[in-house]
Amino acid sequence: MTRISRTYSDTMQREVVSAVSADVIFASSRFPNYKIGANNQIVEAKDDPKVLSMKEVVARETAQLLEQQKRLSVRDLASKFEKGLAAAAKLSEEARLREAASLEKHVLLKKLRDALEALRGRVAGRNKDDVEEAIAMVEALAVQLTQREGELIQEKAEVKKLANFLKQASEDAKKLVDEERAFARAEIENAREAVQRVEEALQEHERMSRAAGKQDLEELMKEVQEARRIKMLHQPSKVMDMEHELQALRLQLAEKSKYSILLQRELAISKKAMGDGSTFYEIDGTESLGSYLRIQPSCDTSPDLSKCSIQWYRVAFEGGKKELISGATKSVYAPEPFDVGKILQADVILDDHRITLTTTGPIDPAAGLGSYVEALVRKHDVEFNVVLTQVNGVNNPSESIHSLHVGKMRMKLCKGKNTIAKEYYSSSMQLCGVRGGGNAAAQALFWQAKKDHSFILAFESERDRNAAIMLARRFAFDCNIILAGPDDRAPSSN
Repeated sequence: MTRISRTYSDTMQREVVSAVSADVIFASSRFPNYKIGANNQIVEAKDDPKVLSMKEVVARETAQLLEQQKRLSVRDLASKFEKGLAAAAKLSEEARLREAASLEKHVLLKKLRDALEALRGRVAGRNKDDVEEAIAMVEALAVQLTQREGELIQEKAEVKKLANFLKQASEDAKKLVDEERAFARAEIENAREAVQRVEEALQEHERMSRAAGKQDLEELMKEVQEARRIKMLHQPSKVMDMEHELQALRLQLAEKSKYSILLQRELAISKKAMGDGSTFYEIDGTESLGSYLRIQPSCDTSPDLSKCSIQWYRVAFEGGKKELISGATKSVYAPEPFDVGKILQADVILDDHRITLTTTGPIDPAAGLGSYVEALVRKHDVEFNVVLTQVNGVNNPSESIHSLHVGKMRMKLCKGKNTIAKEYYSSSMQLCGVRGGGNAAAQALFWQAKKDHSFILAFESERDRNAAIMLARRFAFDCNIILAGPDDRAPSSN
């Protein structure tokens, strides 16, 4: 049996490898490194772990394009698509080279396997086992190469699809850029034409303004000259005489009005005297809102009023409907806004004998109060300075200044920053003038914020008191609430 030495085997291997290398052109300058992994699997060892596969590169570029698409302009998007198209072409070229390299690897593996088969017939023993192991390794490598070839074909199809997509997108982007450019040029032309039209209109307006200005100046000079002529012809002495005459007529009219009221009162008293036979009392005071009326004896033989019971009523001027004024049982009564346009009546009862007193005419409104209230209605909240004189029927010794706020939805009584009462308009709220209380009754009102919680407030003037009542009733009526005094509009119990 012939023994083959190691030198002979080495010589055979060199010859075989040399012959194979002479017929194959490698894409790389070195043969790839392989190693045996688990279960005798051949694993290709990568020198640089940072090198990405072609599929990963394509996926990363696509993700970056999709992420930046919203932030890019049309021109930048077109540029990006062109770059992507170039990258796809480059990747396609790399795939072609890798396909060629794969084909070269197949040829190399086939020739290597043929050489090893020829070598296996020439060696024996341990060398033969090594050759068989090498043949098995080559066959496994061929299987893996086939698998890689299939993956390469799939990647090639994806790269081709992406290239077509990027090419179409690039063409669409170019078309869009051209359309936008044409649209921008059209807009610029329209803007230039509009600017030119505006300039022409301004020039025309300036010419017309100059012509109109000259004409207006001439007319104004004519009007000034006419005004000067009228002023020179004016006689101020006649105007002053007319004003003095009107003032004297106003004074005479006021005196005659007072004298007429006195005559009417005396006539009413004489009529009552003729009907009753004797009259002991009369109503004294100005019969208008903002004043107060007082019942006083008309003769020395009149009984003392402290021994009599008194009740005030308001009577409609037309129809004679009589309404009891609850709580008005004093000899002094200050008319409130509800009494305007109505006749006030007072019944004085002494030992089952009733004496009826009435005003000579309806209660007149206060001058200027209506316009004052209309001006206050425009405000959201109106503040009045008041003095709290009574709380729940008990006199309040303090005379400090409080603030009464009359709002569109509620009323509020404060002292500084402290809130004493704050209530929304409701059916339980009552508001009216004080029914009694001497000479100050015309400046005071009664306010029941809620049940068992009432106040008597004194204002700075009669106008503020009546304005507060009218304003609160106006706001409450807007909330569908009738704000009045206790038992107002109750029928008389004759």
